[in-house]
Amino acid sequence: MGLLPVSGAALRADDRVREAARGIGARYGVDYTDDEAVAALLTERRRSLEREQRRPAAYLGLLTLMAGMFLPFGIPLSPVLDTHLFAVLGTAGGLTVIGAALLVHARAQWKHALRNGPLAGYREVLGVARAHGIPLAHIPPWLEGRTNGGGGTGAAPIPTYPPVEPAPEAPAETETAPSPSVTVPAPVPVPVPPKPWAVSYYEQTADAGGWHDEVGCLLVLAGGGGVTWAVTVGTEVGFAALLLVPVAIWVWLAGRRQGREKEALREEALKYVKELQAAQAAGARVPELSPQLRALLDDHH
Repeated sequence: MGLLPVSGAALRADDRVREAARGIGARYGVDYTDDEAVAALLTERRRSLEREQRRPAAYLGLLTLMAGMFLPFGIPLSPVLDTHLFAVLGTAGGLTVIGAALLVHARAQWKHALRNGPLAGYREVLGVARAHGIPLAHIPPWLEGRTNGGGGTGAAPIPTYPPVEPAPEAPAETETAPSPSVTVPAPVPVPVPPKPWAVSYYEQTADAGGWHDEVGCLLVLAGGGGVTWAVTVGTEVGFAALLLVPVAIWVWLAGRRQGREKEALREEALKYVKELQAAQAAGARVPELSPQLRALLDDHH
């Protein structure tokens, strides 16, 4: 079971959220406080949405739209098409309209599957949990109709509700109150694994780097251009550009070393995310992940 946006234990910890989640679940026939049921629901619905995106109507609409858009460009290349200019333009327009209509229909079917059914109820539960101050560890982009790494609200965002005041604490028992014969110990909260230093460093450096290959190629091209200029013009100063070649090699080696370090840090971050998954399954309230860890989790899945 992967990392859920919120665990059932966190939903059940607040009586108001628990009752709201059960009320919403009664409408959709799903127990949103059951982690296994929610994990099975998300897995099945994600596969269903992927099948919706791969329907023949979507591919046919894309091919038809492309045929309608590119058909006019073939008129100057074919005398036959040029002879029947108006018929070709009419066909291109018809294909464009049909292709666009098929794509719109496929998009509408995908949106309907995303916005309705148990997924809609689960997004309501997440909105209620957020309004009551329960952190959402990670919201999969597909659940809101977003692409991996994409921003925006998506086609089906988590609903936003007004913040709710924390529940008042139960009044302390008075001295005259009869003491119960059996004392039920309070449940011990499951601790969240501490974040290792390597994971924190990964969050700081995940978006850094990535320029070494480009700079190395530019330096090699500059060195080759300088040598070519020196040979063509006969100026020996141009041969000094050869010094850029070892600099390019040094840049490439530095990039390779940084890549190995980032890969090692990435493995540590993945290990930490798995520890969070295990803690959540045991009942821990996992805090919201950083953008770097969310992106890592999206890419990994």
